[in-house]
Amino acid sequence: MIDHYSDHAANERTFLAWVRTAIAVMAFGFLVAKFNLFLKIAAQSLARIPGQNVVVPGGGFGDVAGLILIIAGTVMVAMAAVRFIRTAQAIDSPERRPGGARMDLALSALMVILGIALTVYVSQALIA
Repeated sequence: MIDHYSDHAANERTFLAWVRTAIAVMAFGFLVAKFNLFLKIAAQSLARIPGQNVVVPGGGFGDVAGLILIIAGTVMVAMAAVRFIRTAQAIDSPERRPGGARMDLALSALMVILGIALTVYVSQALIA
């Protein structure tokens, strides 16, 4: 049997939870980018004069926000892998080390700011 098996199993479950969350963030980023593309196509099809350029409010923001979410998801996977390895080493190590949560908090702050910005963007796009 592996020493500290339950700790290693908990570490692996946490790693897999981070990976699932990262996949969901990346999928949401893809959805935001495609929703922005849908708004652009819908605006063109609803134009009164064929070929007329219709401006979609915040048109470029959806593409940028989608890309940022995809990048954030990729960073989450990398962070999860690093934390998984560090935690596995810490479990087997006899010395105690403090855990660092600064990167987790920074990523959480980025996601909150992006979530607020997406809320404003979608509400503006739906109202207009």
